[in-house]
Amino acid sequence: MTAAFDFKKEYKDLYLPRALPMLIDVPTMTFVAVAGSGNPNEDNGDYAEALGLLYAFSFTVKMAKKGDWQPDGYFDYVVPPLEGLWWGGGFDGTRIEDKDALTWVSMIRQPDFVTPEVHRWAREQVAAKKPELDVGRARLVRFAEGPCAQIMHKGPYDDEPATVAALEEFVRASGLESGIADPASPE
Repeated sequence: MTAAFDFKKEYKDLYLPRALPMLIDVPTMTFVAVAGSGNPNEDNGDYAEALGLLYAFSFTVKMAKKGDWQPDGYFDYVVPPLEGLWWGGGFDGTRIEDKDALTWVSMIRQPDFVTPEVHRWAREQVAAKKPELDVGRARLVRFAEGPCAQIMHKGPYDDEPATVAALEEFVRASGLESGIADPASPE
């Protein structure tokens, strides 16, 4: 029996970042993504609902191997970790002033065999099994970030500003410029 493909092991530079900043190249990847806003710590809030939807979708696709239908190109794999983009909240460089004002996109990487057809199928399956979830929020996105600087943050959200500051200093010291912009702002 072959071991399931594990994105974390195969792409260590992406999924096992170091405690010190480093440069990486992020290839084109496919994600199921849910956008929202508000405090991620709120019990039964929008963020918790989004996570429930992301994991329901991801495990529905993974477990297609046990059903009547499998996507073309299906292979067994370990569901990749949760990823996210965050902005807003009155971040002042040291802390997030208002978590209720955060905007976010949370996402889980999908194998490349997850096409728009597979996405529709999985949304239908999740809607039938978990009608309380708003499956219309689950979008299929494919993008490449290209060259990036990254660092591992360990700890609570409130401690992230120190990690972000270390990353920003690394970018400056490397003679590079940050390409990060507020996704809500027009270009």
